[in-house]
Amino acid sequence: MNAAAWLGSLWPADLGAGRYAAMGAMVFGGACLQGIGGLGFAMFCAPLALLLFPELVPGPLLALSCPLALLAMLREFRAIEWSTAGYALVGRLGGALLATAVLRFASPSTLSVLFALLILTGVALSVRGWQVRPTPATSGTAGFASGLMGTITSAGAPPLAIALQNLPPAPLRATLGFVFFAGSVISLAALHAAGRASGDELLVGVLLTPWMVAGFAASGPLSRRLSAQGLRGVLLTLATLGALAVLAQALFHAKN
Repeated sequence: MNAAAWLGSLWPADLGAGRYAAMGAMVFGGACLQGIGGLGFAMFCAPLALLLFPELVPGPLLALSCPLALLAMLREFRAIEWSTAGYALVGRLGGALLATAVLRFASPSTLSVLFALLILTGVALSVRGWQVRPTPATSGTAGFASGLMGTITSAGAPPLAIALQNLPPAPLRATLGFVFFAGSVISLAALHAAGRASGDELLVGVLLTPWMVAGFAASGPLSRRLSAQGLRGVLLTLATLGALAVLAQALFHAKN
């Protein structure tokens, strides 16, 4: 069997070329944002995906987050703050375990509302820019919030980004990359335990990986041309609008 035939045998029957290209464009944009600003993949992709491609939330997006975070981690591996990362991962595990229970017993409409509120909370925390020091307590608490948000919505970056924001740039990027990589693996395991991460869903994430790699690669030249502050404003605006749209959609269906 040649490569084309093998790929065709794996391709999901309900994933048309146009829909795949649209998903890929979204993933490309999110990976590019992450490469430029250090975070943003899930905050950009998750609200759009829930509205347009709900099959991507949260499993496939988390599956894409793993190699994306790995790329960021490997780029500055020696700068990782291992102590901070360890406390954050312990917290992330606790948050993921709580999310497993939530996913088992909450209805789809409840999850949609919770999704929107968690994204809006993440945006609010990012805008407020709380000044905190990366102590064991703050790192663990942020890891817990990240695990809860990340497992349910795939967007768990804001709490950790705020808790670690006072680290120097290289340790910040490297430590976040490591925590997001290991944390995504933990969240995927929690989703599997909750019956929310099937092989077919994760296959879609694998098929979108080339778009993620291309977006991360494109971020290098763009990072020298775009303002990080301006990019942050665009990202938070898109996340807010997407979350509000998801919330309005959930409330509309609840009334009808």
